[in-house]
Amino acid sequence: MPYKLFLDDIKDVNMVYKKLTNDDFVVVRNFNDFKKVILEKGLPELISFDNDLGLDTNHQVAEDVYACAKWLVYESGIDLQNLKFNVHSVNPVASQQIQGLLDNFIKHLKSQ
Repeated sequence: MPYKLFLDDIKDVNMVYKKLTNDDFVVVRNFNDFKKVILEKGLPELISFDNDLGLDTNHQVAEDVYACAKWLVYESGIDLQNLKFNVHSVNPVASQQIQGLLDNFIKHLKSQ
């Protein structure tokens, strides 16, 4: 069953997409839930990425969205050739890092 995934530790969907709500996405707030949803449901039709994912349960800086993107590319084993994604982070450096990793990997897959 197709679904959209929204990864952000604080924001809700309507704070990023004015005509959509949390009901339009599966909303996850951390790295582990991101992996769990994708492993259970498969690759979503769209992933919307923030960057910073706050603190973990030990009050340490949690793995960020770049770690999620690296997991998708290097560890998930999922064919990402048709991955559709948006980086909604307001951090320009992190946004570019996530965008670049995913764009370059998808480009590589399509060139083979």
